[in-house]
Amino acid sequence: MRSLIAALLAAASCAGFAQAQTAAPSAAAEETLTLEEALRRAGAISPAREVAELGVEAAQAGRTVAKLRPNPTLNADVENVVGTGPYKGVSEADATVGFALPLELGGKRSARVAVADTQIARARIEVLAAGADLRLQVTQAYIQAISAQHRLMVAQDQTGIVRENLRIARDRVMVGANSPIDEQRAALLASNAEAELERARSAAEATRLVLGQFIDSPRPPALDLPWFDQLDRAPYGPAVPANVDGTLALASAAADIATADAQVRLAHSQRVPDLTVSAGTRRLLATGDMAMVFGVSVPLPVFNNGRAAIDQATALRSQSEARRRLAQFEATQAITTLRAERDRAAASARASGPAIAAAQEAARIARIGYGEGKFDQLVLLEAEQALLDARTAAIDARTQYHDAEARLARLTTPAPMPAQTGN
Repeated sequence: MRSLIAALLAAASCAGFAQAQTAAPSAAAEETLTLEEALRRAGAISPAREVAELGVEAAQAGRTVAKLRPNPTLNADVENVVGTGPYKGVSEADATVGFALPLELGGKRSARVAVADTQIARARIEVLAAGADLRLQVTQAYIQAISAQHRLMVAQDQTGIVRENLRIARDRVMVGANSPIDEQRAALLASNAEAELERARSAAEATRLVLGQFIDSPRPPALDLPWFDQLDRAPYGPAVPANVDGTLALASAAADIATADAQVRLAHSQRVPDLTVSAGTRRLLATGDMAMVFGVSVPLPVFNNGRAAIDQATALRSQSEARRRLAQFEATQAITTLRAERDRAAASARASGPAIAAAQEAARIARIGYGEGKFDQLVLLEAEQALLDARTAAIDARTQYHDAEARLARLTTPAPMPAQTGN
């Protein structure tokens, strides 16, 4: 009987291996969605970039507004009317039609344009940041989907294993080789495995739907499963300090400083009073004579001399500089942490290969020994749990590795060279 049970177990294992071999070609024949293809399709339909590009258009329109000069003023007034004596009517009236033109002094117009130029540069950085954020989101969605697919395959394999164990336990209990508790224990594990399989199937479906929303596909093609196992070469030598200079992580803060500098210049220019020159024609209705009228007006900086505006702009500039230092500190810290997390995950992923191989061999020996009555059922269950833990740990390590790599890529995305803005 022991030989018969061992033969049945070996046959079941061969059948499962054959089934896996025949299923592989059909999966390979299916269209494969690579990460780069997912990124390309997501970038073509995502509204995030459109929102950022509209911000550039708004900033460019703001520059056009900043270049505009003040509008002239047309004045018309009538004097010496509706009074007393000879001024009771309009016969002694003086009618004046004038034209007033404000003249901006102190470089206000060029200062406004400079502010607008920095805002355009900031908006263009936002376009790149939106693209980098989208790339990170799609990559993480792809990682989660492919991780869930691997977990589903593990759950399917585990379900097949516990079903076979339940069958063997029933056979051994039926012939009196084992206690009925073995069958009950195997039945409980089979039920738990079925529930876990449903959870894994639901998780895989949910993550594929999330990925499908990025690429506008209700049912994404098969994922590039071998990509999940790719790891970069292990780093050698001492760790290199993180350097975030020239990355998008600091580009936004640097752009804010440039805007603050331009705002300080604008505040200084506002201290110079503007002139308003006027010219007009006056008609004396009593005599019919005409005369020209000229005038110049200038505001007196008595209550507001612009000093408070300069202090405010200077304080905002100091705040922008402090924010840049904070962004540099946080980005450097995040890169250092992510590098360590990536390296730990890579080490765990590389070690998972030998661990899985050893666990598989131990589980194989335990199945044969249990089928022949040489091992207790608990030995088999411990060996299979060790194999399940090793496979799960391998998936976790690869998920953490790829996620850390994606976040590092976002933090170290290079910033563009300063854009040249035409006048």
